[in-house]
Amino acid sequence: MSKQFDVVVIGAGPGGYIAAIRAAQLGMKVACIDAWQNGKGGPAPGGTCTNVGCIPSKALLQSSEHFDQLNHHFGDHGISAKGVSLDLTKMLGRKNDVVKQNNDGILYLFKKNKVEFFHGKGSFVGKNEAGYQIKVSGTTAAELSAKHVVLATGSSARELPGLPFDEKQVLSNDGALNIADVPKRLGVIGAGVIGLEMGSVWRRLGSDVTVLEAMPQFLPAVDETIAKEAAKVFDKQGLKINMGAKIGEITKTARNVTIAWTDAQGKAQKLVVDKLIVSIGRVPYTGGMDLEKVGVKLDERGFVVVDEDCKTNLPNVWAVGDVVRGPMLAHKAEEEGVAVAERIAGQHGHVNFNTIPWVIYTAPEIAWVGRTEQELKAAGVKYSAGSFPFLANGRARALGDTTGMVKILADAQTDEVLGVHIIGPVASELISEAVTIMEFRGAAEDIARICHAHPTLSEAMKEAALAVHKRTLNF
Repeated sequence: MSKQFDVVVIGAGPGGYIAAIRAAQLGMKVACIDAWQNGKGGPAPGGTCTNVGCIPSKALLQSSEHFDQLNHHFGDHGISAKGVSLDLTKMLGRKNDVVKQNNDGILYLFKKNKVEFFHGKGSFVGKNEAGYQIKVSGTTAAELSAKHVVLATGSSARELPGLPFDEKQVLSNDGALNIADVPKRLGVIGAGVIGLEMGSVWRRLGSDVTVLEAMPQFLPAVDETIAKEAAKVFDKQGLKINMGAKIGEITKTARNVTIAWTDAQGKAQKLVVDKLIVSIGRVPYTGGMDLEKVGVKLDERGFVVVDEDCKTNLPNVWAVGDVVRGPMLAHKAEEEGVAVAERIAGQHGHVNFNTIPWVIYTAPEIAWVGRTEQELKAAGVKYSAGSFPFLANGRARALGDTTGMVKILADAQTDEVLGVHIIGPVASELISEAVTIMEFRGAAEDIARICHAHPTLSEAMKEAALAVHKRTLNF
């Protein structure tokens, strides 16, 4: 006999576990199914983000940044060290500990909020008067019935045709986080978020990193001013990024990987590396759920088709996160998870796609929200722009990191903030002020009139807002 629930969530990544917890907070009986497992075969909720994405990559970025600072920058502070060594095994172990802490934290939250967790793979069996029938295959095998089902199964790394991941020499984001020895030569195909972050980690630890990107323009989704600044900084750091690269034949031997490629000028090139990270995007994961048994509709790219409220073509079946349209971002999935739980409860869940922030956790960090200058020009929107360099910020000088700037774009008539773009120290934290202002449809003048503590990096936001009206005080 199946166990009856108001809501069954398939997938415990950021969208899934948050949807389950919010639904339980709203008084519903909730189950969450997830198949991720740790090295010992135990449950590892949190999805790609916690296990092989956001969390472990930030742990390694932090560790590798410490190593880089000690080797190359602490001397500026009067700190010298001799015999600096790298214990990569311990560094990776710390990363794994951070992941486990997050896994355990989600299991604790399920228990706290009375969400029943099932460790296994969830699939549709059919539908009857009790609702949708879901089978759990795995550690906690079970049969469930649900009035509502939320699909939150995330995405997986896209492979190059004819070059499957072996996670030894040809690596996805998963393998890139678990390289046992620092490779002398590392290749990266794709200069997006994952490629730049993973390339940065291993460059800091000693790899000679070459990045091949098919697009002619570096970071085309980023404001052009910020992207150009980032390209200069990464080049100075020694991250070799080749734009307009056309990938040809890739061959593997027991010792290396050889990539034949053509550069932007049409000249044939050859790159031989010890390891190759392939980061050319992600694809929605819908396998094994038997969606065809109930008729869940997918689009031509494999995404679950949903409307603006995350409803699928079936009544009471919802989908959130990477498995549906929109940016593949953990925080976007979380917001959709909350919104769906509230809609099921009869409330009015809300997700504003125009105020979803983006972050690249390189050094310097890159963060933005809203529209870029090139987008505003293309749309014929009249705007005013203001920017402020961290070079003129007292806190940045004290930190010893004055790279980058804050740039604000505002409507020329109403002064409403249309986009904010940052490259510099802790840009990931600074962007939240911009998101808040934009969510309330605030103006550049609002930021300019808010008192910011001194000395702080956030003062660069205030000064950029002042620059929109050409009245900066410190530059």
